[in-house]
Amino acid sequence: MNRLMKWTGVGGLAAALMVSAGCAAFRASTTDVNVEDRQHFGSTYDYTDMRFLTEEVANELLSSSFLTDQPQPPIMMIAGVQNRTMDHRDLKALSDRIRTMVIQSGKAQFVNESRREELLAEQGYQAAHATAESQVAVGRQLGAKYMLTGSLVEMEDRSKRQVRVSKQQRNYYKLTIEITDLESGLIAWTTEKEFARQASLPLIGW
Repeated sequence: MNRLMKWTGVGGLAAALMVSAGCAAFRASTTDVNVEDRQHFGSTYDYTDMRFLTEEVANELLSSSFLTDQPQPPIMMIAGVQNRTMDHRDLKALSDRIRTMVIQSGKAQFVNESRREELLAEQGYQAAHATAESQVAVGRQLGAKYMLTGSLVEMEDRSKRQVRVSKQQRNYYKLTIEITDLESGLIAWTTEKEFARQASLPLIGW
């Protein structure tokens, strides 16, 4: 009888722990994540890849002879990075971060090409309503000498259908960045960064 009661108590305790753990598993939780950690939950491009690629490109550009040989910081513009992957990617975040790092170095300047309509609208408003002393001079914007463009390419490979408990997925990415001389049309500087990642995906799970 005592042994039965003992096992009943142990079983009750185990059941209580399982119920407690089960309830905890369904509770919402929030945890800060260090963006410097390169932790991935799959084989596809993510924000840690964006940070890694932008730092690699910006650091190489800042140490290149293209910039170090310039007599003064060149004026550049960003025409965008093409998304040649199989999914939607916010590649403006990638080019924006490269621009931020280069501007902060003081080695190049960028025109704000994405805000030209707002700039023209504000200049028009000032010309009509602001005093001559306070309004900005119209037609004094500086033109860019170089244009930064690029593309992100993706290739995917999956394991063939066969009897296994998981499937393998491998993704390859290559980022190409080019800087073109707007006067001559020649490519003044270019670089490529690539990486590949493989993930094992269980056939049963959620």
